[in-house]
Amino acid sequence: MPPGEWWPMPWFGMMMAPLMMVIFIVVAFVVVIPLMRSFGMGPPWWHGHNMPPSSQRTPLDILNERFARGDIDKAEYEEKRRFISQG
Repeated sequence: MPPGEWWPMPWFGMMMAPLMMVIFIVVAFVVVIPLMRSFGMGPPWWHGHNMPPSSQRTPLDILNERFARGDIDKAEYEEKRRFISQG
C-alpha cells in the first residue's frame, strides 16, 4: 500500500459523520420524544402542566374564578351560584 493511502475510502468517512448526525436527530424525534410524552415528561406545553384538568373543575369552581376575575358582578354570581347548588 503506498504512503498516504491507509484509508481505502476517505470519502466514506466524510459522508458518514453528517449522515450519523441526521440519523441521531431523526431517532430523537421519532423515538425519544414520544417516549418522554408517554411518561409525562417534557416541556409544560406538551401536556398542559400547571393547569388543573378540566374533568376535576366543577361548575362552581369556574363560577368562582369568573367572579374573582371580575367577569361577573355579585348579583349575577349569587344568582348563578343558587342555580348551580339547586341542580
